[in-house]
Amino acid sequence: MSDTPLMPKATAVWLVENTSLSFDQIAEFCKLHPLEVKGIADGEVATGIKGYDPISTGQLTREEIASAEKNPEHKLKIAASKVRIPELKKQRGARYTPLSRRQDRPNAILWLIRNHAELKDAQIMRLVGTTKHTLEAIRERSHWNSANLQPMDPVTLGLCSQIDLDMEVNKAAKDKPKVEVSSGQTLVSAEITTARPTPSSATDVFGAPSAPKPREEDKIDVDAVFGKLKELKRAE
Repeated sequence: MSDTPLMPKATAVWLVENTSLSFDQIAEFCKLHPLEVKGIADGEVATGIKGYDPISTGQLTREEIASAEKNPEHKLKIAASKVRIPELKKQRGARYTPLSRRQDRPNAILWLIRNHAELKDAQIMRLVGTTKHTLEAIRERSHWNSANLQPMDPVTLGLCSQIDLDMEVNKAAKDKPKVEVSSGQTLVSAEITTARPTPSSATDVFGAPSAPKPREEDKIDVDAVFGKLKELKRAE
């Protein structure tokens, strides 16, 4: 609870009129200057202000005032409130967008759709303060101004902060399932690579079949070929 009473100047007027407290005590309690309290007593300050009773509002007790009147050194303390008021939580609704920038929202939505496809509709709506109907119309290019839309960064347009955008992007990246990409070639085990290859199961280190070795009957006899050519020339 605050140490300053409600309506301090009006409270000081009431204390000056209804108690025998010193100017310093009243000034200390109401957070005023002692000369200002003296001016209230002389009728030079707070003219026309109606006194505000701190006892009826639960800010002071009669016992506290009586103790301070008996002891000029005693400092008045605000009475603890018997009613506990819960703090009001601010409800998060749609982000407010100034009128001068609302015409730029479709451009920002188009930019987010193209550059951050991982963002969910609710995240885009939260960032730029749009509706699901407008978002779907821009995505499906059925928006009335689709032909003239230009993708523009919402941070540059002032529709959201860079911190908010990064936070939403990081959140979407965490929620996105990871896809394992298999490589084109995989190494086979050491047992296969060190084993003696057979004609039917010969493989290279990557598991691909190795090229077959040429057979004896497939080899070309160079001398026989040249001899045959010489015989043909002689016959001619």
